[in-house]
Amino acid sequence: MKALVTGAAGFIGSTLADALTARGTEVIGLDCFTDYYARDIKESNLAPLRQRPAFTFVEDALQTVDLDRVLAGVTHVFHLSAQAGVRKSWGRDFATYTTHNVDATQRLLEAVKDRALERFVYASSSSVYGDAVAIPMREDAMVQPVSPYGVTKLAAEHLCLLYAANYGVPAVSLRFFTVYGPKQRPDMGFHRFLRAALTGQPITLYGDGEQTRDFTYVDDIVAALIAAGDRGRPGGVYNIGGGSRVSINEVLALVGTVTGRPVDVRREPAQKGDMRDTFADTSRAKAELGFQPSTPLEHGLRAEAEWLAALLGTPLR
Repeated sequence: MKALVTGAAGFIGSTLADALTARGTEVIGLDCFTDYYARDIKESNLAPLRQRPAFTFVEDALQTVDLDRVLAGVTHVFHLSAQAGVRKSWGRDFATYTTHNVDATQRLLEAVKDRALERFVYASSSSVYGDAVAIPMREDAMVQPVSPYGVTKLAAEHLCLLYAANYGVPAVSLRFFTVYGPKQRPDMGFHRFLRAALTGQPITLYGDGEQTRDFTYVDDIVAALIAAGDRGRPGGVYNIGGGSRVSINEVLALVGTVTGRPVDVRREPAQKGDMRDTFADTSRAKAELGFQPSTPLEHGLRAEAEWLAALLGTPLR
């Protein structure tokens, strides 16, 4: 295997690249360091990888990079790069989302359509579902995103299906459900909650806290990505979830438990585009990929808390 990992400096991309190189895979990492969050965080994600002979990093955007060069000899593409964030995807920022999530995906698919790839694995999102589908969410549900971000992720997913059907690109889409763990992006809920608790700051909670999520530990996500690269069905779409439906209020109680600190919650109105509930039916992924999440929420949250506490120099109590 020789893999191209797009978004390799990010939370999931760097964790995937680490797992692939650890098992002997040659990895080309591509990232353009968008300004969604600080570059130094992404550089710290890359630092251990840069020491590995099996890892080569290319700083460029999918819209401009010489794809013939970065795809030379590549057998697997793991397409994780995207403009993230539901709340920022409204208004004039929408063009950024279409550029990075739709246009970039189309250019990459065009570049691989005549290549003998073994798999093209696309990182989609539970945001494609919206609020109108039954719980647990199944891949054959009628998807109706409630955010512009979700629309762009679904559009890219549809492009993968089109290139699979018309050009034989062995594209597989994985719909991730709320990924967390060490190196999580600073704008994401668990990171914000843990940082606030560890530094004695108030936690801002949007909504009543009874909204639920299917939280998925990053190592389980990486296992699913590798499984999809090995045996995902071309044209297939798979839910990848953590296996339990938990309210945000329950999460906040766990944050207090794992940090050993009280949490000071300040409630704000729910934000436009935030889904009310998510919960994955992962039976298809289990049957076809052998996927089975193995990290309980409290264990994974504690691992993220330990990582963040070490980063902040604030030991857990």
